[in-house]
Amino acid sequence: MPYDNPAELFDVVDAEDRVIGQATRSEVHARGLLHRASHVFVFNSDGQLLLQQRSATKDAHPLCWTSSCSGHLDAGETYEIAAVRELKEEIGLEADVEFLVKLPAGPETSNEHTALFRTTSDDCPRPDPTEVADLQWGDVDQWFGMLAVDPERFDPPFRELLTWFVETAR
Repeated sequence: MPYDNPAELFDVVDAEDRVIGQATRSEVHARGLLHRASHVFVFNSDGQLLLQQRSATKDAHPLCWTSSCSGHLDAGETYEIAAVRELKEEIGLEADVEFLVKLPAGPETSNEHTALFRTTSDDCPRPDPTEVADLQWGDVDQWFGMLAVDPERFDPPFRELLTWFVETAR
């Protein structure tokens, strides 16, 4: 099974999310450089939230549960374009997304300025097995309860995003 591309090029940003350079995925992660990511929460018409379990080959947080889809921004890419791209690449869905929040980069977000979008879809997701080990629908309160009991089952940015969502956006 393929691994994440260590030569993939990301924008390196400062604490205010201004581009200050570019570096490869491997360098960004090895040096803890600030960079960007988009996440999408996909809800169905019953209000359930779709989560994905990251594949075993991911270079960070393999087999952890996370947002419906998520990914780094390519160099020069916008948060929204990355969100729509990841939605299609990771879980095979095409939908408009709504911006919710952008959290600042720091240890709790894996050094990623992290934008959260949401969409609603009853289409059947088609996960890419190189990206996704499993998908599950559940109520937000169910996911939040699991997060409270065993936070290590979830990747750090998702922990922050779900907490923000429960406390602010519902």
